[in-house]
Amino acid sequence: MSDRTVPLWELVQTAHLATRRFTEVFAAAGLTPAQYGVLASLADGDDLSQADLARAVLVRPQSMNRLVADMVAHGLVERAGPGGRGRRTGLEITPAGRAALDRARPAAYALNEPAALVETLAVIRTRLSVGDRR
Repeated sequence: MSDRTVPLWELVQTAHLATRRFTEVFAAAGLTPAQYGVLASLADGDDLSQADLARAVLVRPQSMNRLVADMVAHGLVERAGPGGRGRRTGLEITPAGRAALDRARPAAYALNEPAALVETLAVIRTRLSVGDRR
């Protein structure tokens, strides 16, 4: 590694390109990256609150409110449970949401090769999240 190589800068540049490609892949399935993240989380069977989903897809809780409302309006998810002020309302993926996710997944998975990169990125993300910059 030369003195001028900055691995995290390479990661930033790669992240920008990956974001662009994933946005294209998800758009072809009629989704945004955040919508894909919500659908993938719900399809995994996780019982997540909107706050949990916001953390999972890296958006602010206020943005998640708008995102969920838009997804409900487009029939991708539906609210489940009693809801109401101070009560948690669950979300469920609809058949239309599952179909959109099924259209997007093959291309999204294809962008994720090789698997070794995922392991390396997970280590880097963990180190950065706890402030360990060794």
